[in-house]
Amino acid sequence: MALIVRAVDVGFGNTKLVTAVGAGGDMRCASFPSRAYPSPRDPAKALGGEGRKTFAIPLDGLYYEVGPDVMLAADAFRATEIPGDYIETPQYLALARGALRMMKAEVIDLLVVGLPVAAFAAKRAALEKLMTGRHDVGGGKTVTVHKTLVMAQPNGALIDYATQHDQVEAMEHEQSLVIDPGSRTFDWLVARGMKLSSKQSYSVDRGVSNVLQLIADDISQEIGQPYTNLDLIDYALRRGKGLSVYQRQYNPARMRPMVEIIAKDAVAAMMRRIGGAFNVQHVILVGGGAFLFRKAVKQAFGTHQILEVKEPMFANVRGYQIAGMNYAQSVLASVSVSASRPRAAASEGEKEGEGA
Repeated sequence: MALIVRAVDVGFGNTKLVTAVGAGGDMRCASFPSRAYPSPRDPAKALGGEGRKTFAIPLDGLYYEVGPDVMLAADAFRATEIPGDYIETPQYLALARGALRMMKAEVIDLLVVGLPVAAFAAKRAALEKLMTGRHDVGGGKTVTVHKTLVMAQPNGALIDYATQHDQVEAMEHEQSLVIDPGSRTFDWLVARGMKLSSKQSYSVDRGVSNVLQLIADDISQEIGQPYTNLDLIDYALRRGKGLSVYQRQYNPARMRPMVEIIAKDAVAAMMRRIGGAFNVQHVILVGGGAFLFRKAVKQAFGTHQILEVKEPMFANVRGYQIAGMNYAQSVLASVSVSASRPRAAASEGEKEGEGA
């Protein structure tokens, strides 16, 4: 029986996952906002027949609502993002379990997850322990994970790029720099071949959220009261459009010079750490925030071609999946797996679009 390998990347902004892998290796990816709203009661029962595309994850006596439609659960008072201590929070585990629920597999032989570069060494063992074992994913369902591997987030993107371009062997003795601007952190990874150079790789707290908050503060000054809809600002920036505030148009482009300062600060911190660009053969830009940091990266690497991948938001999780399948084939395949283990097919209620 084939081993089941899956990948999850719980970021500060979005949770990404691989839901299926085709016979030809094609991956089906999905994502949802990294927001988890607690409730003392199961929101699935309260919603009745008008359920949204979310899951109620029971945890520590509460129900955390997560999923694609989670913003419909938002209110103005409860914190919505993962706090800075990351994997130690119930929100993180609720998001990870929501991703497991979306995979529709009762048993996962190998789960691959990621951490920001700066947290990788300190939190790797704790995250492996957290994600291995039996998980209550709500709705009377459980998922059992037999083994967990943890990767530095940009390492997944490096594997994804090398695989997409059939460059794994060609890059074996070459130095690569993977730059991954995320929601809260600006991560980078230096590697020779697929092997991480830990002393040159790191993260700084300069991500998309800094840009969004900067623009929100400017809107607040303009309207004379706090403006907090960061998701609407993000939506406008990604589409290069203005947004409506009190039925008046606000153009985020006016803040471009300030945005560029944030991007340059992040890139400058990276350049101090890596010590120069002359040894780098490949500069690979990935992540959901790549569009905001592209100009600063190009200025720092004026003599390099900046390489990108398709659907950069999913680059890390695709790389996790590839690494996991390779590991399963070379290491886990020799382990006897009981054919009697339950692997129930998805029921009608668990098909695409099922709500909490």
